Amino acid sequence: MSEKNRSSLWEGFKAFLMRGNVIDLAVAVVIGAAFTNIVNAVVKGVINPIVGAFGTKDLEGYKSCLKGPCTADDGIEILWGSVLSAALGFVITAAVVYFLMVLPMAKYLARKAAQDAAKEGTQEVLELSELEVLKEIRDVLVAQRGSGSGSGSGSGSTEA
Repeated sequence: MSEKNRSSLWEGFKAFLMRGNVIDLAVAVVIGAAFTNIVNAVVKGVINPIVGAFGTKDLEGYKSCLKGPCTADDGIEILWGSVLSAALGFVITAAVVYFLMVLPMAKYLARKAAQDAAKEGTQEVLELSELEVLKEIRDVLVAQRGSGSGSGSGSGSTEA
């Protein structure tokens, strides 16, 4: 590989890393990993004991046997408690993400968009009022020039 190709590959790689999407994705993965620990703690510390009040203390303990008694060498275990625990974890994660992150952000962005629209409307009104003031100034100047040219002020301009 030539030095030029190696240099362009390196520049392309640096450009890829510096794009905003890559940085945002990396931050999202790190935050998501930390958030997973919180959700797992809630499921294990709150949800599992509540469900366990009706049966075993841990959802992982719920299982069924397909064939014979479930002993060390005999039987086929179906660990449906693990599936239920994972499903509850998913629902809790989705609810927390929606109610604590997505919904407040959507409300914030809607409020910000409304404020921006209001500012834009105010800016248009200001621009229109500035335009009106400039028109009035122009009219006054034209009127003064029209009355001043008849008095022989020597400005050298001629009216059309």
